[in-house]
Amino acid sequence: MANIHKQYPYYNSIPIPNFRALVEDAATHYGDRVAFGYKINPRDDSYVEVSYLQVRDDVRDLGTALLARGYRGKKIGIVSDATYFRTCTYYAVMAVGGVTVPIDKELSAEEIAAILSTAGCEALFFAAAAQDKVQAILDAAPCITQSFTLNACDKYPDTPSFSSLIAEGRALVEQGDTSYYDVEQDPDALASIVFTSGTTGKGKGVMLSVRNITQNMEKGYYLFTVPARTLYVLPPHHTYGSTILDVGHLGVGSAMYYSCGLKYILSELKQVKPTHLVLVPLFVETFYKRIWQTAEKQGKAKLLKRMMKLSNGARKIGIDLRKKLFASVLSAFGGELELIICGGAALNQDIIDTFDALGVTILNGYGITECAPLISCNRNRWQKNGSVGLPLIDGEVRILDPDENGEGEIAYKGPNVMMGYFGQPEATAAVMTEDGFFKTGDYGKLDEDGFLYITGRLKNLIIFSNGKNVYPEEIETEIQRIAGVNEVVVYAGQSKSQPEAELIVAEIYPDVEGLAEKGITDLQAYFEEGIKEINKHAVSYKKVHRVKLRDTEFEKNTSKKIVRFKIDKTVD
Repeated sequence: MANIHKQYPYYNSIPIPNFRALVEDAATHYGDRVAFGYKINPRDDSYVEVSYLQVRDDVRDLGTALLARGYRGKKIGIVSDATYFRTCTYYAVMAVGGVTVPIDKELSAEEIAAILSTAGCEALFFAAAAQDKVQAILDAAPCITQSFTLNACDKYPDTPSFSSLIAEGRALVEQGDTSYYDVEQDPDALASIVFTSGTTGKGKGVMLSVRNITQNMEKGYYLFTVPARTLYVLPPHHTYGSTILDVGHLGVGSAMYYSCGLKYILSELKQVKPTHLVLVPLFVETFYKRIWQTAEKQGKAKLLKRMMKLSNGARKIGIDLRKKLFASVLSAFGGELELIICGGAALNQDIIDTFDALGVTILNGYGITECAPLISCNRNRWQKNGSVGLPLIDGEVRILDPDENGEGEIAYKGPNVMMGYFGQPEATAAVMTEDGFFKTGDYGKLDEDGFLYITGRLKNLIIFSNGKNVYPEEIETEIQRIAGVNEVVVYAGQSKSQPEAELIVAEIYPDVEGLAEKGITDLQAYFEEGIKEINKHAVSYKKVHRVKLRDTEFEKNTSKKIVRFKIDKTVD
């Protein structure tokens, strides 16, 4: 829909040599503009807003306090949800040459302690959201000699806090301490160890340098640009959240307002009125379903489809009526939403087309933690259906061992490729080619314009005894088109009665309520009929043999990706 000539120019980028420069330059360029907004209480009517100048002061003061306490070059764990205090800690630790180890607050105390111990962390910052686990963490991770609270923690009132560290650092700065600005900035120094959550097994500690993270966004700026204001909803312990939002948005002066959690998002959208969002597919799919569910409940679904068709026709002759025609639909998102950046998994093209018809551009991209994370992204005014966009400037995508269709394993080389897996040189060597390309483990192809297309995940690959290969994501995309599919996973099923059988199973978590409103109660028959229609157009070895329904949604990690290896694949 938004395709233009391939000579569409690159956007202007800005240099990001290191984290201290990122914060300092943002303060210089954007001054009193709002950088962040947060709520003390989720039910507050307004946000505490923080200027770029205040961010600079807070990061400088925190960094000065960390240096005075001897944490230069040390590894520091951060267990927190997305908050302003966590973001400042992230900047400050790396600005003074320390190493951040961001950890999912949802992990058990034992898992968190294991990560801290493996990484060799000496200090821990934790938020109130994780305080119930802290004592168990400290008991199991004796490497932690000092802990700090990020916000008010009832159970740890006497533990040094973010605010007390700020006060310590500010007092030193006022006395003439310039240590924060005296720290030598090494772009190739280790900056962060990110332990991947994984959806197929145990994660690894990905070592990212200063250059890996900062260049990821410096090169990314050439491909896309973001409007003025967003709602921060992604988990911050993953690079998708920390790099794209904390680094990318600070550098271009876009205001970020922290979400208080999933149950508050709808009200927060109306309060913040974001101009853009950075999301994973699950959020976009949920928004998409809500749009149509609302339209159906109001008896306006057919009218909405006609209006979209009319609008798309008018756009072909240069008339854009979307803001007026769909104002009531977009009001649910605050009324000013223009753009959604989406990554982390495949997104159905029907969803992209629907949002485009309503006036919201979706930029589907592709990344992986080992690349800090961005590898490619569609552009604001140049997208291709089914593609995850163009590779970053100074990055190169290579397709390894392509088949007759040009499809093979995706490998990438660029300044954002990790230093390696922490303490695992053999695992590092296994994913790197001799000439420095990182093997992603994903399968895809490139087109004549250099756009990348993802076919599937090698670890999810179904290999039959006859040598035929099936990528389940390809089939899942088709099944998602069946009305009433909340979630679906396709896999090779294991039959107890026929152990030799090679079965493709589609396991579906259905929208029971939505289908009941349409008078559909025999869900098994309904979905089997839908799969039958899909099978008519599929080659024999890609046909689905069994439909399995489930009562609960699939287990997910905090990136909202389904944890496939935990699915019970027996079918009878």
